[in-house]
Amino acid sequence: MAKTVADVMTPNPISVAPDTVLKDAIQLMADNHVGGLPVINADNHLVGILSESDLMWQTTGVDMPAYIMLLDSVIYLKNPTQYNQELHKALGQLVKDVMTDHVVTIAPDKSLREAAHLMHDKQVRRLPVVDADKVVGILTRGDIVREMANSYA
Repeated sequence: MAKTVADVMTPNPISVAPDTVLKDAIQLMADNHVGGLPVINADNHLVGILSESDLMWQTTGVDMPAYIMLLDSVIYLKNPTQYNQELHKALGQLVKDVMTDHVVTIAPDKSLREAAHLMHDKQVRRLPVVDADKVVGILTRGDIVREMANSYA
C-alpha cells in the first residue's frame, strides 16, 4: 500500500508567530536543527514560512539595482519592486518582515509520490501539511529520502 504524507510527515512541527522577533526564530531553528518554520497566526492558520533562504538577505544584504541614465531619466535594469522586497527582507526585525507568504502546502491524505512531485515542480524543500486550514505537520525532502531508505531495508 502506498504511503501517505501523514505516514511520513513530522507531526506538530515547531512554529513561530508573525510577530516573533527574528533573532528568536533564528535561535529556534538553530537549536532544533531545522531549515524552516511554519508561521502561524493566533487562529493557528498558516500565514507563511520562514526558511534559510529568507534569512540569507540578513547576511548578504542587497545590491543596488543597475541602471542607466538616458535624457535625465533613470532606467532600472532590474525590477525596482524586487529590490524593495529584498531590502525589506535584509532590514527586517520580525518574522513577518522576512517570511515567504505564498506557501505551497499539501493535505495529509495525499500520496508521498504526489508530495515528491509537488516539491520537485515547485522547487521547495519543505511542505507544511494542512488539514482544515490548520497545520498538522511538515514534510521535508529528508523525510522522503529516509522513507525511501526504509523501503529498501
